[in-house]
Amino acid sequence: MITKNLFKRIITSVLLILLLILMYNSNKVMLISLIFISIISWLEFNKLFSKFLKKEKSKIYLLNFITFIYLSFFVLLILKIGDSQKVYFFYAVIISISTDIGGYVVGKTFKGRKLTKISPNKTISGSIGSFVFSFSIIPFFINYYNDINLYQIILITFIISLTSQLGDLMLSYLKRKSKAKDTGNFLPGHGGILDRIDGILFAAPVGVFLFILFL
Repeated sequence: MITKNLFKRIITSVLLILLLILMYNSNKVMLISLIFISIISWLEFNKLFSKFLKKEKSKIYLLNFITFIYLSFFVLLILKIGDSQKVYFFYAVIISISTDIGGYVVGKTFKGRKLTKISPNKTISGSIGSFVFSFSIIPFFINYYNDINLYQIILITFIISLTSQLGDLMLSYLKRKSKAKDTGNFLPGHGGILDRIDGILFAAPVGVFLFILFL
């Protein structure tokens, strides 16, 4: 049975995939989308840092600066890749989405032992489900990579999924320290932009680098 929260995640994922299709077919849409998402993400990070560190302004400024540099790097990296390499970025994003859905579905279905104290809702079964859902995407993309073998694409997919999960855990840690349920309310019923793309922000650059390295 599909729960209300799972239904929201699926709808968000579908909308994100539709946006990705538009971004893939239009450099202008990609540019505008990346800049917009990065600005909102930076503001949401700033909100968490401010709650977490409170009056330690020097640390807040430093973290905001580091975040700004990283998000700028993220945007420039994606815009720098050529049209023939766009598929690397989109593959990493789709793997991150699959990781999120797989972790939620399998984790809620089988439950079991907790993965870490950082995020009590995450389970070992959910983490395994994230990898399984990610690997299920490989057959749909393997034909795009003529110069890479199956073992390499499996390794790349594993690392992308792992990075996405670690990004999710990092944001969960920040939210827990900040005593915030969500990073914002930009997406009604879902929370902030970061709540949906936390894994993507870290997994996408890693995925692009790995594909360039192997190819």
